Amino acid sequence: MTERLSYDVTGSGPVLLLVPGGAGHPMGLGPFTERLAHRFTVVTYDPLGLAHGRLGLPVPDQRPADWSEGAHRVLEAVLPPDEQAYVFGTSSGGIAVLELLARHPRRLAHVVAHEPPCVTVLPDGRERREELIGQLDGPGRPPAEGADATPMGVFLTHVLRPFSAHVPAITAAGDRLTLAVGTDSRGQLLYRTGELLAERFGCPAVEFPGGHLGTLDHAEEFADLLAETLLSSARTSS
Repeated sequence: MTERLSYDVTGSGPVLLLVPGGAGHPMGLGPFTERLAHRFTVVTYDPLGLAHGRLGLPVPDQRPADWSEGAHRVLEAVLPPDEQAYVFGTSSGGIAVLELLARHPRRLAHVVAHEPPCVTVLPDGRERREELIGQLDGPGRPPAEGADATPMGVFLTHVLRPFSAHVPAITAAGDRLTLAVGTDSRGQLLYRTGELLAERFGCPAVEFPGGHLGTLDHAEEFADLLAETLLSSARTSS
């Protein structure tokens, strides 16, 4: 049986699918989505349903492919057959939307992936991944009891390790992709990752306000630049 999809819809205009970071819980994204809703029909995907009654239930280890296929099913549910959607994903959601672009480019007008932490693409990626996991989760710490009771617990226990080991497939649809990096992330691990991914995909790397949490800390400025990036891509391709 197909699992129920969890997503919210607000605003009007062309469809913009959002895939949050962390464990996919859209915590704190209200101001960001409200700003975008002035120009788009914003569809916020909640891959694990954590904001829709499933927080605290057991969660298996996650795969980017599962999130991308769920995102595709959301698009099939909300998009008319002859239309395409804009897509934005941040952090782990950024990895999911790269996978979505590789698997289902036909349904996508343009994708912006913000600081996807797939750091193993770097020449020193294995070492940097272990450092990243250590900074976020603590070295060798076993999963805490009740780890699935909070979005951060779900992220640390079931998302961080498999997603940070993911190597995105290079797709011919790279002309529909923008890699977003934070102005406050210059010189940091995920900025380097974004730059290298942009080089591999043959797409631009664009600086967005703030750092890895720019969608929260600079919600309106980030949303405005995202809208400009997406809509200018449509003008360029028309």
